Amino acid sequence: MVAIGLPDPAGGGRTVRVLVHAANRARALTRLRNLGLRAVYLRGNAEPPTPDEITAVLHHPDGLLWRTQEPRTQELWHPIRALLRPTGGG
Repeated sequence: MVAIGLPDPAGGGRTVRVLVHAANRARALTRLRNLGLRAVYLRGNAEPPTPDEITAVLHHPDGLLWRTQEPRTQELWHPIRALLRPTGGG
């Protein structure tokens, strides 16, 4: 299980916290890169996953979740495809 803070791929200047369920850090990185997040690097473990985050990702069928990294928000976790979905346009 890896937790990582990333710039929002949709822009807007916000940071998102992404949880990845994987056997090890290398596999977690591969899962993120396979989704198109090529510039993701895992350096250190400054913000390890909390017990609540571990429970959330273990109980999700995809094992990939995200939410904004706002300290005062009570936002629920979202599936990763909601983060990577193209917005607007047509």
